[in-house]
Amino acid sequence: MADGDGLGEAATAAASPPAPAPGQSLSLGWRERLRAGLAGTGASLWFVAGLGLLYVLRVPLRLCENLAAVTVFLNSLTPKFYVALTGTSSLISGLIFMFEWWYFHKHGTSFIEQVSVSHLRPLMGGTESSISEPGSPSSNRESETSRQNLSECKVWRNPLNLFRGAEYRRYTWVTGKEPLTYYDMNLSAQDHQTFFTCDTDFLRPSDTVMQKAWRERNPPARIKAAYQALELNNDCATAYVLLAEEEATTIVDAERLFKQALKAGETIYRRSQQCQHQSPQHEAQLRRDTNVLVYIKRRLAMCARKLGRIREAVKIMRDLMKEFPPLTMLNIHENLLESLLELQAYADVQAVLAKYDDISLPKSAAICYTAALLKTRTVSDKFCPETASRRGLSMAEINAVEAIHRAVEFNPHVPKYLLEMKSLILPPEHILKRGDSEAIAYAFFHLQHWKRIEGALNLLQCTWEGTFHHVSVYPKKELPFFIHFTAGLCSSTAMIALLTHQFPEIMGVFAKAGLGLWPLQACVLSVFEESTQGLKEALDLSSV
Repeated sequence: MADGDGLGEAATAAASPPAPAPGQSLSLGWRERLRAGLAGTGASLWFVAGLGLLYVLRVPLRLCENLAAVTVFLNSLTPKFYVALTGTSSLISGLIFMFEWWYFHKHGTSFIEQVSVSHLRPLMGGTESSISEPGSPSSNRESETSRQNLSECKVWRNPLNLFRGAEYRRYTWVTGKEPLTYYDMNLSAQDHQTFFTCDTDFLRPSDTVMQKAWRERNPPARIKAAYQALELNNDCATAYVLLAEEEATTIVDAERLFKQALKAGETIYRRSQQCQHQSPQHEAQLRRDTNVLVYIKRRLAMCARKLGRIREAVKIMRDLMKEFPPLTMLNIHENLLESLLELQAYADVQAVLAKYDDISLPKSAAICYTAALLKTRTVSDKFCPETASRRGLSMAEINAVEAIHRAVEFNPHVPKYLLEMKSLILPPEHILKRGDSEAIAYAFFHLQHWKRIEGALNLLQCTWEGTFHHVSVYPKKELPFFIHFTAGLCSSTAMIALLTHQFPEIMGVFAKAGLGLWPLQACVLSVFEESTQGLKEALDLSSV
């Protein structure tokens, strides 16, 4: 125990920066306090300076005379002017309100608020009110929260995406409809260029052709370019990958092409390993060849899974995760979870979850709902809502209900697809974490696993209907402040315009009563000026 404490203290001391000298830390703190104080009193100093400048220029600008003239002008205004003023204000604020409403529904934020934060705040010197050190606990918590939110809101590639030629295109042949959106295919094109290209492609003619092929939008043109690359180099692995993905019309044909790609990819990968330390270009080429090899093996495992050779698929995935452990961003463990569930190897599923269901890793519907399925499996066959309401829930049932709560809180769209309240469609190639697309992708492959366990869907339905049946609008967006403000401003000015038009005399009295403050301000300024002049004369007499 003592050794462990000493080791922790040594690690903390090694990770923390060296402490500055006492004089240096004191000076740094004084400077920071001075900078924070100046930033806080900057607005007050500008306000006082403006008042002083106004006082100095009161005589050249003839403020008292101009203020009196303005008061006479405002007192001479007729009610028609106020009707026109309030009506114009109501019209302008109404237009601003409609624009804000349209902008919020299209972009999900307020235009005025966005402009204020992005452009006006830097001009006004707006900064963070709190100063935190980079290594402080508060800054660490904020960075960890931001990373978690970023990972949850990011568009991810679907780990179980289908084959375009063997699955998506067959759907198009039968229905005449395109299963993928242009946005989804554009994201896939960007992924292909990231995974399968590098800066040294121009040195090899076949890779140069494939670089153009991945950018091509027309599928026949991509397939034609792949054959051109194979004519230049029969060992072009990426060309076989493209043909397996898009030209193969069956999973058997896709697997045959992926095996050819694997043979070529392993040869290129071994060659890149030998030259990786020669230059940065060779290192980039090794990363590209590694991505190609991992992609090929993963798709071969998916082919084996679809053809019923599930144990072979599990072995390929396990070997792939051992050989390339840093590539966790590819979420190969989600493919492994689905294959293990098909084998009903629930102990192995629990072991995978224990490794990847960690708070430091980005969550997914597959992880959360698979954990809930394992907890539900132990109690679902004997679960009865009426009996549970009479005797209460056992500890195992409480654990299962809490696991379902956790899963539904992560993605509330999944239960409607698992309970077949919404019809399933083909999953997209990219999903949004905690979104409807992730729910479709999960339910498309995992609905059979929930149906296989007796009572699992019943417990899910009871738990979901009891606590989460109002989550169809999750997450609910609140209207920005400026929409409420412009709506209130439009309504109030329209009401004032209507009242001024209907009761001009009464509203004129109210307007003149409000304008009565202008003569009061003029009197105050004149009294102040007279008292200042008297004080100056008294000082002159005393000096004489």
